[in-house]
Amino acid sequence: MTLTKDESGQEDTGDSYRPSQRRIERERLKRTRARRATAIAAVSTLVTAVVLYLVVVNAPGWPRTKETFFNGQYAREAFPKVLEGLWLNVRLLLICGVAVLVLGMLIAIARTLRGPVFYPLRVLAAAYTDFFRGLPLIINLMIVVLGVPALRLQGVTVDPVLLGGTALTLTYSAYVAEVFRAGIESVHPSQRAAARSLGLSNRQALRHVVLPQAVRRQVPPLLNDLVSLQKDTGLVSIGGAIDAVRAADIIVGRSLNYTPYIVAGLVFVALTIPMTRFTDWVTARMDRQRAQGGTT
Repeated sequence: MTLTKDESGQEDTGDSYRPSQRRIERERLKRTRARRATAIAAVSTLVTAVVLYLVVVNAPGWPRTKETFFNGQYAREAFPKVLEGLWLNVRLLLICGVAVLVLGMLIAIARTLRGPVFYPLRVLAAAYTDFFRGLPLIINLMIVVLGVPALRLQGVTVDPVLLGGTALTLTYSAYVAEVFRAGIESVHPSQRAAARSLGLSNRQALRHVVLPQAVRRQVPPLLNDLVSLQKDTGLVSIGGAIDAVRAADIIVGRSLNYTPYIVAGLVFVALTIPMTRFTDWVTARMDRQRAQGGTT
């Protein structure tokens, strides 16, 4: 083997890889095409934005719309109150998110239990998911937030925040249960059989073999459900809870200007975008791992 000196003075073997001229040209062409595509995308986006802006601002009703929906004075007034109410939405997301994951997992396990003795439990779990997935969330919230206090039951809370969180948990646990169930059923039966052959009980096989694989596969759709839950926490305002939406509604009712709704909407968007991008990142990462054989 012949040793040579490279430009830095270090020894280099004659077997070191050197890309061919064709490969170098191919890589250069790829970079050129990428830069061209980026430039075209930027220009087309700018042109589209300018066209939309001109269409909106030249509309006959734009001055009135601007005053009603984009008033800077009311935006400055609403922003701190909307942020204060947003803290309630964040707390609901955290508490209801944990409750939804736990209840959804239990319902999914109940639906996948084997044996005739568990048939009533499977029927109840299926009926639960069918009912709350079919019932519109807004109606569920009205029934729980407005109907439960009307019963005047002793020891039952009438707090609209707790009742609204309960309604959100009931609805979203049905969706999450189906996500978990799909993950459990996607695990090949041979995994459970292998665990049983090693001496694990059915419960141990489910806990240590099936559920870890099922949860790992369903992380992206679970995160999507949490993103939706974050947005729907604003619906608890129908019971009078002072969240971001209700805080904006109070100012709108006093001023008859709808700018606070725009502020509340933008705050929710700003809160949702990081979660959405994180979901996209997790999904892309898991797709790359599957393509490389890193996960099953």
